Amino acid sequence: MPHTIHPSRRQLLALGAALPWAARAQPAWPSKPLRLVVPFAPGGSSEIVARSVAGEMAKTIGQNVFVDNKPGAAGNIAMQEVAASEDGHTLILGHIGTLAVNPYIFSKLPYDAERDFVPVTLLSKVPSLYVVHPDLPVKDLKEFVAYARGKPGQLNYGSAGNGSAGHLAFEYLKMVSGTFVVHVPYRGTGPMLTDLMSGRLQAASVGAPALLPFIKAGRLRCIATGTTERLPQLPDAPTVAAQGYPGFEMTQWYGLLAPAKWPRANMAKLEAEAIRAAKGSIVRDKLSADTALAVGSSAAEFGAFIKSEQARWKPVIARAQIKPEGA
Repeated sequence: MPHTIHPSRRQLLALGAALPWAARAQPAWPSKPLRLVVPFAPGGSSEIVARSVAGEMAKTIGQNVFVDNKPGAAGNIAMQEVAASEDGHTLILGHIGTLAVNPYIFSKLPYDAERDFVPVTLLSKVPSLYVVHPDLPVKDLKEFVAYARGKPGQLNYGSAGNGSAGHLAFEYLKMVSGTFVVHVPYRGTGPMLTDLMSGRLQAASVGAPALLPFIKAGRLRCIATGTTERLPQLPDAPTVAAQGYPGFEMTQWYGLLAPAKWPRANMAKLEAEAIRAAKGSIVRDKLSADTALAVGSSAAEFGAFIKSEQARWKPVIARAQIKPEGA
């Protein structure tokens, strides 16, 4: 019969004393507030999505989640900073621009969208709206196209910057409608909307959440939506597709990403908490009120979605010859 070795009382006491130390050596994650970096200026759809989700995640993940706007260089500055972060508590709001556009308009990026980041979840899809200053003598897209064709190069449209979703959306419209409208890039949606409402610009395409209050107040006129169907919040605004361009669709999207170096267990917890927040009724209702759709996909689904968007926009960028600012 094999001899059984029983631990001595001293060994048991030593083991018991070591266990609390081991628990302290590996504190539960997150051990401090999470920083959600938004690579754009305040005032756009990105901030609305980020703050809605951050507020809900903070209720269940065990720490506060604060939003930090870091605009500049089409989102590259923020993406580079988060990719290089070492604190294990910094994540980023990914976007059509930083993930599906920048890899094709910059000859060299300070980050690798696939290697440096891990997708967490697709948080939201945001319909793009096409708006004009109310003094422009057009009621809908058909009239705008006719007016723009009669004044080639005389109208200006603004965007949050070169390669931004608004830049893509308007170039896409110009391509299908055969119009020439001059692009004026800004550093963020907020300052661009200020100039649009003051009359310095004539038109723009922006995500619906940032525009709805100004449309309802009569400070901007919506001439078309980029959705496949009319939006219940804007029942009088027809889609681009219904105004002579069948198959046209343009939506922005936002998702959560973390640095690839994060431990897998932390990634799994973040994914679960972010999905829970995005699918919760508070975020869903808040985004719906702003005409945004809450999603909450799995990390794998978000990864596949990013790849499909890259394949979709690569030829559009090449055809429109979209270049980064200063290039």
